[in-house]
Amino acid sequence: MLSDSEISQQKRKRELAFAGLVSVALFVLTFAVTKFAPTYESTAEVSVVPEPIVVFPDFASISDTEAKKQQFFDFLQDYVRYENGLVSGLRLQLLSYAEIVDAGTPLSVYERDWVVDLAVAYNLDVDATSVQSLMSELLLMVDVIPASLVLAQAANESAWGTSRFALEGNNIFGQWCYVEGCGIIPNRRVEGATHEVKSFDTIEDAIEGYFLNINTHRLYVGFRQERARLRQLGQRLDPILLVQGLARYSQRGENYIDEVQTMIQQNDLRQRDRRWIGN
Repeated sequence: MLSDSEISQQKRKRELAFAGLVSVALFVLTFAVTKFAPTYESTAEVSVVPEPIVVFPDFASISDTEAKKQQFFDFLQDYVRYENGLVSGLRLQLLSYAEIVDAGTPLSVYERDWVVDLAVAYNLDVDATSVQSLMSELLLMVDVIPASLVLAQAANESAWGTSRFALEGNNIFGQWCYVEGCGIIPNRRVEGATHEVKSFDTIEDAIEGYFLNINTHRLYVGFRQERARLRQLGQRLDPILLVQGLARYSQRGENYIDEVQTMIQQNDLRQRDRRWIGN
């Protein structure tokens, strides 16, 4: 029997598959959507589905540091854009339903079911919350993460794609899991600890897991609130500001934030962020 988390993951994958099918159409309709929803900044970032990676690239064999950095970022760029495109498609659909509710019109049965299924995928309690409240919570969660921030964290956590966890488990973000056999046991795990470093079948799975983690975990509510604040002000999603909400992503805390910010700035990663419509 599947666990609740496995069911949630499967439902999310179905929703994301749906978003992938409609994302191109949504991209064309973006200007129309934003016209009727001027208080929201939204767009769909569309990218060709990256080919599945069977063998993780050997970045350690690249002796030139700058070349290794650029190849690492180039390798991950399309995967990040693709995931952002899927999330954008879901957000645009959610925004269209928010407009219906704001206009005082009830959602159809299909629309309500869509919202509820998405809420389940994002680990929300659908039994204790109204559909309207679910939509408000989802609008905080279902949103893009700047590529610059994703790439910087991936580089930091995976030692530029050379860590044991990246090579053996496609885990480029250092994500943990707590079910025996779910990943790789760290060599320096303290006595009594039960966590493992999660293994992923593909890079796509690792990036999907990272997005779901950042967009749902209670520890990163500050990140999501800052992102929503920037949205409300009509400003670009600044990774330097947003990363301040991820202090608890690492045990290094404020030092970790400094490391990621420095990596973004020194590698000019903000030029890899797509310019969102309305900015």
